Amino acid sequence: MNILHLDSGIFVDQSVSRKLSRDIVTHLSQSSGVKVTHRDLVTNAVPHLDADTLLDNENTLSAELIAEIQAADVLVIGAPMYNFTIPTQLKAWLDRVLKAGVTFKYTEQGPVGLLTGKTAYIASGRGGIYSQGGAAALDHQESYLRNALAFIGITDVHVVRAEGLNMGDEPRQKGLSEAEEAIAQL
Repeated sequence: MNILHLDSGIFVDQSVSRKLSRDIVTHLSQSSGVKVTHRDLVTNAVPHLDADTLLDNENTLSAELIAEIQAADVLVIGAPMYNFTIPTQLKAWLDRVLKAGVTFKYTEQGPVGLLTGKTAYIASGRGGIYSQGGAAALDHQESYLRNALAFIGITDVHVVRAEGLNMGDEPRQKGLSEAEEAIAQL
């Protein structure tokens, strides 16, 4: 099994999404024959997309990123919620790997993802609680990632989230415990 492990938490040493994504990779790597490719989108940032890059079919970095996702059986994405959505570093990566004719194609029936048969795990850290109640309408992180991945054919998506991380000690511990339990269940 080939795992592509992406981290996008900007607080490198304190990031909960990084800890959770690392724990997921460790859990999935318990069997033999697992190869992990780790890409840190903060310490080794992917430049934001510009017109020249978008039109350049020979772009080396884009080709490298696409080759990594094509080779992966499993994606593990450390994705904290910043301002109701994903970090710009992760968006820059997505802008490079969502490529018409390569990872999806347009048909008369609409777009079709070309990266089928893969599984994705999203490790999400959130300061508040956005999976339920009125704040759920503000969650553009999880829905965006699910839709972007589905657009390229990755529909088997599992989310491990730690919520309430900035709401005090008790909600923080509850959120971390629930996330650790979810990882153990994978």
